[in-house]
Amino acid sequence: MTILITGGAGFIGSNFIKYYLDKYPAVQVLNIDKLTYAGNLNNLNEVAKNPRYQFVHGDICNKDLINQLFEEYDFKGVINFAAESHVDNSINNPSDFIHTNITGTFNLLNTARNYWMHSVSKTKKQHKNSRFHHISTDEVYGSLGKKGLFTEETPYAPSSPYSASKASSDFLVRSYFKTYNMNVVTTNCSNNYGPRQHDEKLIPTVIKKALNGEKIPIYGDGENVRDWLYVEDHCSGIDLVFNKGISGETYNIGGSNEYSNIYIASMICEILDKIVPERTSYKDQISFVKDRLGHDFRYAIDESKIKNQLGWEPKENFQTGLEKTINWYIKKYKS
Repeated sequence: MTILITGGAGFIGSNFIKYYLDKYPAVQVLNIDKLTYAGNLNNLNEVAKNPRYQFVHGDICNKDLINQLFEEYDFKGVINFAAESHVDNSINNPSDFIHTNITGTFNLLNTARNYWMHSVSKTKKQHKNSRFHHISTDEVYGSLGKKGLFTEETPYAPSSPYSASKASSDFLVRSYFKTYNMNVVTTNCSNNYGPRQHDEKLIPTVIKKALNGEKIPIYGDGENVRDWLYVEDHCSGIDLVFNKGISGETYNIGGSNEYSNIYIASMICEILDKIVPERTSYKDQISFVKDRLGHDFRYAIDESKIKNQLGWEPKENFQTGLEKTINWYIKKYKS
């Protein structure tokens, strides 16, 4: 069986490819990635020579290419990680986000439907189990106050061009289930952290700036709260939903690790003080900068549905996951 993974040179996608190839020795993976600044083939060095892995440099918006790949490889599944995902970039250049996150998702969905289905509610026999899994974010739900959790029933209220484009792609996926009875599932995750994340994200930024002796920038007063999920725990949740989730359903995957940005930065500095101590604490490098436009105050996910229905449980607590992450980045930045 061959599955198509899009955006597999990025942070979550590359971790998932390694996880999936290790777990399922009969599965072949084709990874298509546009290799924008956020995609890095070095993330896939561990699987590059695996005979069950293949990479195609391409754009999910390229209709002819996606059709050609479906014809050639007869995919039995699609897991769509490909997305423009940085909020600041979406504020400065929203058109890229509309193109990739909406048009690209539509192109993949429509190609899969045409290839897997005869007509509405009539799936081809050889594709009765073929599934389209869309990877989304908790940011589509908007912002929470100090209390409450996002559930799968929370109304969408995106705050940025990025989250609005992801919300649009989520609705497209749902519409293909409602209209065509296509086998689709969606997962919305909280903030991931772990190895191979792009340097622009909060945790790698804090680690890199600290090690380089530079100011560690924190937006506003640093009190914005996020729920943090270790990337390998996210991979196991995606695996469960892709293979055992109910068609048409959405599953939230969260880490139950709610921390403010300033707490995260301080915690990283404390761990670095122990591992690679300097004359003064790394906390002295923390600096507050002008807040991001439309900066949501708090995200927090209720993951009880995936736990109760599919038996998912994260393996890492935040302390162990963060220590693994910091050690990985120390090797990267110090090498």
